[in-house]
Amino acid sequence: MQVKATDLPGIGKKLSFITAENNMLVLIVHHTGKRELYFFQDQDNDEADFAINLSADETRELGAQLLGAVFQPVDSEKMKLLKSQIVTEWIKLDKNSSVVNKTIGESEVRKKTGISIVGIFRDNDVIASPDPSEMLKVGDTVMAIGKQEDIAQFEKLCEGKESS
Repeated sequence: MQVKATDLPGIGKKLSFITAENNMLVLIVHHTGKRELYFFQDQDNDEADFAINLSADETRELGAQLLGAVFQPVDSEKMKLLKSQIVTEWIKLDKNSSVVNKTIGESEVRKKTGISIVGIFRDNDVIASPDPSEMLKVGDTVMAIGKQEDIAQFEKLCEGKESS
């Protein structure tokens, strides 16, 4: 990222940030404390695609967030490891499935397969974070999270092809 600072006599300072994708953010800090933030999709454009006025406090808060004061993303190596181990999959329940017409708790899918059901899509309705007492029905599409091999085992269970 390129950063350019320019004095604006009688106004304040202009800070330009040019990204690797040739986008440009321009922050104008006035002597009065007023801040203006402009976004240019193309750094060569004369007119900003988006502009916003920020107070000094809002600018500091934005800066703190950008620096990671509140949230630190997972290290990329750890994220690669996590991504390689945890999978999220949408799976439709077949009429032959042994989990149909049972609650999530009764079906014991976590105990049998190691996966967790984190959502259900049913008749154009979404049930997010369903309770263990939620009944599983034919035609439900469930969102399952777990290891790849556990998801594969759960898919067989949902198709009625589980091994005894």
